[in-house]
Amino acid sequence: MSQTPPGPQTPPATLIDAAAIAARVDAMARDIVAAMPSDYVMVVILNGAFMFAADLARALARHGSHPTMEFVNLKSYGDATESSGQVRVLGTLPERLDGRAVLIVDDILDTGRTMHFARALLAGLGAAPVRLCVFLDKPARRAAAIEAEHVGFSIDDRFVVGYGLDHAKRWRGLPDLAAVD
Repeated sequence: MSQTPPGPQTPPATLIDAAAIAARVDAMARDIVAAMPSDYVMVVILNGAFMFAADLARALARHGSHPTMEFVNLKSYGDATESSGQVRVLGTLPERLDGRAVLIVDDILDTGRTMHFARALLAGLGAAPVRLCVFLDKPARRAAAIEAEHVGFSIDDRFVVGYGLDHAKRWRGLPDLAAVD
């Protein structure tokens, strides 16, 4: 029996609630403050990481860290539930990264292709060191040899939405993380 994605009136099943997310983001911020130099650049991968990045930036500020923020729009999924395997840059890239420490913030480390691409891209622009921070890690799907230094939650191989993650541009606004499977 196959299931179709939930309709507009049927929220998907919650995996991680908003309270657990908030507590984990705060703990991550403490770890990041301890690991990063005082002057660093937080590069947010759009679109899925916007909600996580906003909460993380506020948590970092509460812990005394105020990074410069940049945004990069990278795409590999489109409206599909599987990565195309090809990462595309949409828009402009951050400027003036020579010798700057960078924290790349993304929603999910899945196959690893996007984060591998992003790390190489920013290192090529002179960033050093480049650390990775992800809301979700799906190690079962890893196709590239890469790990994040800062991970919110590790999850099984499920397609998830909410807290900024979408399915065909829907469900980003859910305050919880939910499964669509």
